[in-house]
Amino acid sequence: MLDALDKGLLKAVADLEDIPEGAYNIRKNGRLLSRATSANINIESNEEGTGIMVTIAPGTVKESVHIPVILSQAGLYDVVYNTFIVGAASDVTIIAGCGIHCGGPAPEGHEGIHEFRVGKGARVKYIEKHYATGPGSGKRTLNPTTKVFLAENAQAEMELTQIGGVDDANRLNEATLGPGSMLLITERVMTDGDQKAVSRNEIVLAGDNSRSNMVSRSVIKGNSRQNFYATMVARAKCFGHIECDAIIMDNGANETIPALKAEHPDAELSHEASIGKIAGDQLTKLMSLGLTYEETVNRIIQGFLR
Repeated sequence: MLDALDKGLLKAVADLEDIPEGAYNIRKNGRLLSRATSANINIESNEEGTGIMVTIAPGTVKESVHIPVILSQAGLYDVVYNTFIVGAASDVTIIAGCGIHCGGPAPEGHEGIHEFRVGKGARVKYIEKHYATGPGSGKRTLNPTTKVFLAENAQAEMELTQIGGVDDANRLNEATLGPGSMLLITERVMTDGDQKAVSRNEIVLAGDNSRSNMVSRSVIKGNSRQNFYATMVARAKCFGHIECDAIIMDNGANETIPALKAEHPDAELSHEASIGKIAGDQLTKLMSLGLTYEETVNRIIQGFLR
């Protein structure tokens, strides 16, 4: 069912060697490749036929669901709308991601819109990786969107990673937090050559005692460019923080704009941002241990993005 190319892409974006156990939905070149459900996790196509509906039963714990997408068809731009209903008091992991293999001059792309409705007291960890490869010259595009709605005392941890090869990316993250809920977003992006990546984020802390932390790590190499925009809106007694750091190499360019909007007198919001180069003392110290310049730079970058 999976050829060597498919397996390579799945390994890169979802850490899968083959078809996973438990609930999963694998999409290839705009079509369903394989699907399985479990006693507590149901997956079905939505009524419009534009994506899937994943329903996780209340109280489900220590289960996961994989929903990777792989593309290798020239000229295809695939769009899906997936909805996740996470039942109250559950604790689950969702592993997504998209891998593109471009073999010719035609462009390939994917736009994944994921909506999460996390029930009262539920916890979800969401892992999403984007990766593109192949010898072709076609433009590789990935435009992900996440929409998160957290009920009372719900928690969501999101790890969003672009690990290489994507020519153009436009990400949108939106979240609304209910009372006592918590959201942690960690975004890691590396670009090279003439690649471009834009990340737009809007987090609304709507409930009392809600908390959110947005962390961005960017590495900009070659002539690439990254823009990061984050807005945190406080409408209740809450706490929010934005942290964005970028390393620029070669002729890269970066624009970082964090914004805080307090609409409640008891809101606590903060942000910190930095843009710079790899420190010379870091290079000297590691190279003194016998590493080459390239090995040293790679080790520093991997540690920064971890």
